[in-house]
Amino acid sequence: MANWLRISSRTVANHIKKRMNKGFMGDAVHVNHSSGLWWGLNRGGPVSDRNRRHMDPLAWNRATLLCVQRFKSTLAEKQHDSFLSSDSDDDNQSVDFPGGKVSYTSEMSFISESSQTRVPCYRVLDDDGDLISDCDFQQVSKEVAVKIYSNMVTLQIMDNIFYEAQRQGRISFYLTSAGEEAISIASAAALTEQDIILPQYREPGVLLWRGFTLQEFADQCFGNKADYGKGRQMPIHYGSKKHNFFTISSPIATQLPQAAGIAYSLKMDNKKACVVSYIGDGGTSEGDFHAGLNFAAVMEAPVVFFCRNNGWAISTNVSEQFRSDGIVVKGRAYGIRSIRVDGNDAVAVYSAVSAAREMAINEQRPILIEALTYRVGHHSTSDDSTKYRQLDEIVYWKKARNPVNRFRNWVQNIGWWSEQEETQLRNSVRKQLLEAIQVAEKTEKPPLSELFTDVYDHPPSNLEEQEKHLRETVTRHPKDYPSDISV
Repeated sequence: MANWLRISSRTVANHIKKRMNKGFMGDAVHVNHSSGLWWGLNRGGPVSDRNRRHMDPLAWNRATLLCVQRFKSTLAEKQHDSFLSSDSDDDNQSVDFPGGKVSYTSEMSFISESSQTRVPCYRVLDDDGDLISDCDFQQVSKEVAVKIYSNMVTLQIMDNIFYEAQRQGRISFYLTSAGEEAISIASAAALTEQDIILPQYREPGVLLWRGFTLQEFADQCFGNKADYGKGRQMPIHYGSKKHNFFTISSPIATQLPQAAGIAYSLKMDNKKACVVSYIGDGGTSEGDFHAGLNFAAVMEAPVVFFCRNNGWAISTNVSEQFRSDGIVVKGRAYGIRSIRVDGNDAVAVYSAVSAAREMAINEQRPILIEALTYRVGHHSTSDDSTKYRQLDEIVYWKKARNPVNRFRNWVQNIGWWSEQEETQLRNSVRKQLLEAIQVAEKTEKPPLSELFTDVYDHPPSNLEEQEKHLRETVTRHPKDYPSDISV
């Protein structure tokens, strides 16, 4: 984030001694962006880029003015200045405030709490899967379209079977993507393998698109030795370094500030990639949502914040969560370009994310996407959504607004899919998944020792004591612990 001049320790000591005698106050540093030289205003001499790269940070006890040069997006800066500038050329009618000129007015007028009309929702396919005339969208090839649909069907079947496995007591927990299949898979299709994903927990479709196998999904849910998390995470907390997919963590919205920081590192390294961080509507009520967006906007980080607004934050309806027009309007408050998209329209999601990625990388700016969708299933296997919402509402979204059926109609109507292929795909996926579950279930569990590894190079005494106590407890009460765990 900052460039420092690095000089020898003797020179540093002499410099500090001189400055302590002379006093630091009043010294300033000017950055000449056009020449690449840094000038000490009270010193009169330039410092070249070459020497600037060899500076170490100095921790001085007296007042110090530090030289910090941020990576900047010229285009974003110009647009920001244009947005904040006053329409009036009369300096007497405006104040040159940090961030741009602000015009004065003699009329006392409060900004309205909301606009009279809601932000429209971008879509490409109608509810029947027919292409809307004169719509603006990213062309989808047959290969990509067929893969999107195949992955949507695979995710649908995977959810049904793993959900039943949990109900049978074979895994401890599960969470489905029913009704939201288009979001994770169509968005993943618009990205590259180099783009980094920070998920919430309803994005297994991204991993599926990137090549995570059904066996890998099963191994994680069963927490066996083949699980990359070594059985230490809850089911559905997937992660894959190979696929640039950060491991899912249960705390809500913590991934957003992290995404902003990771995106800024990509910017510093001049990488032609972006970060995509997913979140639900409930997560936007967390402080980390606001911190993440503001940080990304100020640092002009190439990150796409993708919010799945499915109407329900577990049992809390959006009407009880915020008074704004959804999430899309929150972007403008932070100076972030935003769009609202139909989350049940795979082509619209694909198009919006394609455009968002291009803007994020080429213009070095954050983008906010709000996808309107509906969680057809329960929040998780620990939830019964019929306790807080009407059954007919669930049925309506499951049948009339189903994203899988909608996209199937489109690919089938243009001749890219057939009934025969549908039957073959569903039979094949179901067979593969049942076999994967059988293998995962029979695979040995990680030993107890793995609970205490991978954090410290040398475990501290308190962890060693806890491990000893756990082993003694298992030995005394063997019937209370699974027999297939190696002590």
